[in-house]
Amino acid sequence: MDNRQALGSWLSGPRAAAEDAGVDFGYRGQQLGLPEEGPGSIARPGRRLGALAVDWALCTLIAYGLITDGYNQATGNWALVILLVLSVLTVGTIGSTPGKRLFGLGVVSVSGGRLGLPRVVLRSLLVCLAIPALIWDRDGRGLHDRLSGAVQVRI
Repeated sequence: MDNRQALGSWLSGPRAAAEDAGVDFGYRGQQLGLPEEGPGSIARPGRRLGALAVDWALCTLIAYGLITDGYNQATGNWALVILLVLSVLTVGTIGSTPGKRLFGLGVVSVSGGRLGLPRVVLRSLLVCLAIPALIWDRDGRGLHDRLSGAVQVRI
């Protein structure tokens, strides 16, 4: 192996190096029995971040207009509380937040169907902590989804 090939595998990351060595990772969601494309497939990160941005903007607007009566330091704290309540109520009942619905996403149990209330509450609390949502596995599921037994799919 010449130095350029070794350097190229290092720059492209461990997944690319493993694929070059013949390891087959499959597509995202294959281990969960989900389709590769279309409805029911794993939600892509761009859509998920867009949905979160819409939900956060909505919660900030509600906090700004109804609770804090103007923008100050408390607006962000109230927006986080509203996001928690919004997530528990909407994911627990219809399976998606307004932002997720706008982007064509839903939250379902790994085994199929809706999440139970305790798992919805756990998932929502972990989303509000932010760190678990930033740690993803190879299927693109955040730690908050793994711990609650959920998966975000396209609808």
